[in-house]
Amino acid sequence: MDDHLARMAEEFGDRTAFAVVDVGSMTFAEWDGAANAMARRLVEAGLQPDGRVGIHLRPELALHWLVSYSAAHRAGGVAVPMNPRLAPAEVTHMLEHSGASAVVADGDLLRSDGDLGAGRLVTLIDAGSEAGTPPPDTGVPVLSWAEATAGDRSTFQVPRASDDLADILYTSGTTGRPKGVAVRHSNGSMIGKVEPNWTGAGWVHASPLFTFAGIALVYTPMKLGMQVIYQPRFDADRWLRVVEEERPMAVFLVPTMAHLLIDNPHFADADLSSVQMCSVGSAPLAPYVVERLQEKMPDALVSNNYGMTEAGSAYCVMPKGEAVKRPGSVGQIAPPAVVRIVDEHDEELPPDTVGEVRLQMPGRQREYFEDPEATAEMWRDGWLVTGDLGKLDADGYLYIVGRSKDVIIRGGNNVHATDVEHVLVQHDAVKEVAVVGAPHPVLGEDLVAFVVLHPGMEADGGELRAFGLEQLADYKVPRQYVFIDQLPRNPTGKVVKPELRARVAATPA
Repeated sequence: MDDHLARMAEEFGDRTAFAVVDVGSMTFAEWDGAANAMARRLVEAGLQPDGRVGIHLRPELALHWLVSYSAAHRAGGVAVPMNPRLAPAEVTHMLEHSGASAVVADGDLLRSDGDLGAGRLVTLIDAGSEAGTPPPDTGVPVLSWAEATAGDRSTFQVPRASDDLADILYTSGTTGRPKGVAVRHSNGSMIGKVEPNWTGAGWVHASPLFTFAGIALVYTPMKLGMQVIYQPRFDADRWLRVVEEERPMAVFLVPTMAHLLIDNPHFADADLSSVQMCSVGSAPLAPYVVERLQEKMPDALVSNNYGMTEAGSAYCVMPKGEAVKRPGSVGQIAPPAVVRIVDEHDEELPPDTVGEVRLQMPGRQREYFEDPEATAEMWRDGWLVTGDLGKLDADGYLYIVGRSKDVIIRGGNNVHATDVEHVLVQHDAVKEVAVVGAPHPVLGEDLVAFVVLHPGMEADGGELRAFGLEQLADYKVPRQYVFIDQLPRNPTGKVVKPELRARVAATPA
């Protein structure tokens, strides 16, 4: 594995590697040393090579998250990042499915994870405890953060091969359970091995660290010689002030953030002139938003990027100025990856013809962890079946026009309707439920649940939302419920969701 952090610590150890807005910062030397110490602690506690390390931390503890992520790899383990907004039932599945034997968590999350992991975990690290606070009674050995990062901070690395697992990144599944994407050391980095460099330029980011974009944030900026300025919880006013004060060269947004920024009353007067690269990822962005951002940052490369966790290092890039000239495009695929558009028979389509997007990358493909059937569905003859509908123009620019999968992108978060339906239908009063996406001016899409109740039973939207929140992350739970007598179905019995979407398309939630 390429441990760029160790080389940065050696050559630029006193430089600030990562700053968390309104929280604190960490130098490369501090990051490197703490990761070495924690790696030793994990091994001493019993973590075996290839052992899974769950990381379950709220965003304000981003510095602890980074140390834990690097420590997991140095201990020879596999990092399993988890969304702190997940319900206990979802955490249970991820810990059990991944086979986690160690967890770094904090506060109430630690107590939940300890209860769920008793009998399987070799250690829990409490990253949120105050000095002198007694550890929670979890039935599992608990180390405080101070204990976990104390001791020998010299170089430490359990030997690992390039094809060994590095991470398991969980993404929403289509069968009611999230699937874990297996990331290996050979395909975990967006940028290959480079010589250590330091420019001092800033990179402002606010996406969660447990996501594909968040994982890329760990090593990509440092390989470009840049300092990360991380906003743990996005706030448009605070973001604008941070950019004005810190003068970063690069910023990363998701579409929801972009909408909130251009709608903010301070956007027009904000000085964003330092930005040379403004990347918007995770979901398609309305062309007018790209135009507004480009107008505000005329010297910047503004682009709506395209990539996915399963694709690894395959992503699109947009040359400067092309985003406005080609509204709706997400750019050209970056070599050596290849993209093509195919029809329902897997035959390649000519330019400007809509079909399904397929991607191909060199090296070992990312598979779904311990799920060969899902892996076989995702990869076909060496090509990644993205489930996205798109087209290529004559110059090779990709346009994403829709999704063939039944997935709703709410505020940059992928929500599979079946995940939500499988939970809501478990309510005693619910006979059937169908979840669709509805246009939303800020979130891009919001969730609407069409519900059929059992005869003689009663329930309202508030009750169903509360039920959903017990088992799902809040962003997966609909806020709008429409009660109907029956769901529309085709002759084969399949629910006709386009009919339901048509009912809500004109009235955003």
